[in-house]
Amino acid sequence: MENVNADPWRQNLIVVLLGSFTTIVAMTLLLPILPLYVEELGVSDHAAIVQWSGIAYGACFFSAALTAPLWGRLGDRYGRKLMLIRASFGMTIAMSLTGMAHDVYQLVALRLLTGLLGGYSSGSMVLVAAQTPKDKSGWALGVLSAGIMAGNLVGPLIGGTLPPLIGIRASFLVVGGIIFLTFLATTFLIREKPRSGIAKAKEKANWAAIADRRPVYAMLVTGCLLMLAQMSIEPIITVYVSTLVDAAHVTFIAGVVMSGGALGSIISSSYLGAVADRIGHWRIVSLCLAVAAALLIPQAYVTDAWQLIVLRFLMGAALGGLLPAISSVIRHAVPERMTGSVLGYSISSQYVGQVVGPLLGGYVGGHIGMRAVFLATAVVMAAGALGNYLLERRISPRTAVQTAP
Repeated sequence: MENVNADPWRQNLIVVLLGSFTTIVAMTLLLPILPLYVEELGVSDHAAIVQWSGIAYGACFFSAALTAPLWGRLGDRYGRKLMLIRASFGMTIAMSLTGMAHDVYQLVALRLLTGLLGGYSSGSMVLVAAQTPKDKSGWALGVLSAGIMAGNLVGPLIGGTLPPLIGIRASFLVVGGIIFLTFLATTFLIREKPRSGIAKAKEKANWAAIADRRPVYAMLVTGCLLMLAQMSIEPIITVYVSTLVDAAHVTFIAGVVMSGGALGSIISSSYLGAVADRIGHWRIVSLCLAVAAALLIPQAYVTDAWQLIVLRFLMGAALGGLLPAISSVIRHAVPERMTGSVLGYSISSQYVGQVVGPLLGGYVGGHIGMRAVFLATAVVMAAGALGNYLLERRISPRTAVQTAP
């Protein structure tokens, strides 16, 4: 029987799964009410409301992208649990203060602070990747990814229902209280394994310690391309749906389309993670990208909304195992003392894709056409699949996997 006290990775997984869900809900709860809050803070012009909403939304991801490698490096040195405690407590403060903003400048500053102090879900990925047995890492990361996607799905729903009941400002205070419970659970329930001198305070890890850096570079690029491809579609979904249904149902159908992809990822992520543990994580990366590329092409030529909903659901299911697989490839390719640092860079690359994707998608959709966005994204996905497949074949398992401490 497994000694839970000696190897508490399952208990840790449950705690960070719930913690990641609640913090992601807190981050995405803002989406449907952000324009209303900006208007409440004194911005009246419609164009200015849209502009400030975009700035406030992107500010969090901008600061998070800058600080993710730092938090990962500090986690390697001083402990990953400590980084989760820092993130949950920091988000408790930042989200509570967001409900007390007096003008739009304070709102943007607090969103920057949220990204700076946050990073609970990414820190959870690092903890799970580092402490889960390698033959279970894909499954565990898939379960955690499902919880994160569920938070992305539930957050906007709560954001649309809670503020009418208690008000926008009170909603932020409630969310801050929920994250404080995550802080308590993280502090008292997570047990980080003794690190046996792997990351001593004086020890400095560097990239020269990685036997073969090609898998790491491939995953950094793949993570960026993945988020770029996913987010490039977001700006045009509502406009694209308006060409398929009557005006009275546009917003509802657009919401279903967006939720369909998230639901597909939730359902498939743990299963694909378990499959990756058996057949290879890098192979799953190539397969997921190839299937997603194939599913993007018919999306450009749908004639009814239900076709788009089904295709987005299938695409979400195909991509559900991708982020866990990326993390697993990195975990197997680097020394354990560098896991947090390198995964931090991976998370930053994904944030870059989240910022650049909507900009490119909006530009291509506005100047070339909406079909071009789907087709160009398919080319990006296919190129990523081919590149990963060819590189994996060139690297033998012995050189691709670094097992040194």
